[in-house]
Amino acid sequence: MSGSSYGQIFKLTTFGESHGVAIGGVIEGFPSHFPIDTERIQMALDQRRPGQNQLVSPRKEADKVSFLSGIFEGRSTGSPIAFLIENTNQNSKDYQALKEVFRPSHADFTYQQKYGIRDHRGGGRSSARETACRVVAGALAAQVLQQLGVESSCYVDQIGPYQLSEQQWYETEQVENSPLRCPDSTLSEQMQNYVSELQKSGDTSGGAIRCILKGVPAGWGEPVFDKLNAELGKAMLSINAVKGFEIGSGFSAIAMKGSTHNDRFNPDGSTQTNFSGGIQGGISNGMPISFRVAFKPVASIQLPQETLQKDGSIAAIQIEGRHDACVVPRAVPIVSAMANIVLLDFYLRQQRNTLFI
Repeated sequence: MSGSSYGQIFKLTTFGESHGVAIGGVIEGFPSHFPIDTERIQMALDQRRPGQNQLVSPRKEADKVSFLSGIFEGRSTGSPIAFLIENTNQNSKDYQALKEVFRPSHADFTYQQKYGIRDHRGGGRSSARETACRVVAGALAAQVLQQLGVESSCYVDQIGPYQLSEQQWYETEQVENSPLRCPDSTLSEQMQNYVSELQKSGDTSGGAIRCILKGVPAGWGEPVFDKLNAELGKAMLSINAVKGFEIGSGFSAIAMKGSTHNDRFNPDGSTQTNFSGGIQGGISNGMPISFRVAFKPVASIQLPQETLQKDGSIAAIQIEGRHDACVVPRAVPIVSAMANIVLLDFYLRQQRNTLFI
């Protein structure tokens, strides 16, 4: 299976399945002699793990990460950093009835068509459990980026019909005070009621996450095919259940005029507006990078459905198991992690580009 690696210099390769023994990864290109705070990495994993509260999947995974190589006496050695996260709370019996059927809007059918075999237990390799590995790499990258003055603010912007009216920077404490990671307390309460009703009915909802990155200097990104916005889009669209990505003015730019949309310069090189979303020509311009990621409703609903069986017949199914009614609260650290991975990779690429400047 190809497609399990991301990055050019700072590179993550992941492995493992949802109901296998473990998941894990290998990180290459991380700078040597860097002091690594493993507690911060575990904190990021704790934000993603299931079982946090009554509004997310009740699967009880500790998601404790073990580092196997690349770290010695608290510092990176420059060699590949290998890590492992054991799966400890699989309920594979919940999926036995799905062995001969393809769940609607899952990867069951496409994996079977591509490989001729699939792990029906929790989706196997296609499960979002793999994203825990991305959080490890992203939390490592964040520690380097913080020393470079780069910070991020990621939060739930929308669940179902409930959406924040403005995009702005929120501190981590404001986001984490909400069980759904929506920093507006009134809206968060409305979202909580909405998700609770979905859980009772067995249905699910989509949502969106806003991410703002500040402190990124002008010059990160490559023209043509490796534009910074293109790589951010690829990184976000690689996350399970993501259906849309927009940066800056995004799709609202369609209804705007150029005279309004153009970001006018200030004498210091900053701009009076930021419809570009901090990126122009595929390269960061020094303004905050702001983007939004749309997630579809969780496909594992607990309502009766008709679906295709392996023998070509249509049959009725009702999916069991421990699933989120809305995935976006647990996806916030994943979006943040992928953004950090992209940024650190481009920082290291920029260092190579400016070696003799």
